[in-house]
Amino acid sequence: MKRSILIPTDFSDNAWNTVVYALKLYANEVCTFYFLHTLPHLSVPNRTFIKSEATDILEDEALRQLTEVKDMAERANSNSNHSFDIILTTGKINIAIEEMVKKHKVDLVIMATRGVTTAKEIFFGSNVIAIINKMKLCPVLLVPDKFDFVEPKQIAFPTDFNRFFGEELQPIKELSELYDSKIRIVHITKETNLSKKQDYNLCMLKVYLENYPHTFHWMPDY
Repeated sequence: MKRSILIPTDFSDNAWNTVVYALKLYANEVCTFYFLHTLPHLSVPNRTFIKSEATDILEDEALRQLTEVKDMAERANSNSNHSFDIILTTGKINIAIEEMVKKHKVDLVIMATRGVTTAKEIFFGSNVIAIINKMKLCPVLLVPDKFDFVEPKQIAFPTDFNRFFGEELQPIKELSELYDSKIRIVHITKETNLSKKQDYNLCMLKVYLENYPHTFHWMPDY
């Protein structure tokens, strides 16, 4: 299975750490990695030539840094089945991500939870939440700051059983297959008994995960 993976970057240390994480996570898989950077729209009223010149400078610098990220990834990479490409766009990061997911048939978006101090609007707080809430085309994997790669032998899947999960479980299944990971379904108990709806969704989870190592865990609400 060949995967297409999109990694937004603002050229911060956290963004590079995300690249390293992605390379290690799929160290033995066939993948194409797309490094995406977005430039803000410049607003310089009535000074078109200044705007054009400033835009050219920003684009040249961004392309230089994107190329550097690609070169670093190629040097750090030991899998000949990995390929890399760079993408430079303008506008909002969430719109750019959606467009690239459609264009390149991306299977997974991997991104840092925050970037450099001057770029928090890209990788921090409400914008990250907006991206993961609105992204319906493919799963999003968030890598915490300064997080070192550890093989995901245990995968926690929290649910209140009020929602039906079917195909949405596929990314978890694939990750479980990669590392023979055990899936731990965690339920925070706020009720004495499950409703009929919850019971049904619980039964369907068992069906969808029957061929994967998994266990159910009831945790008190404290």
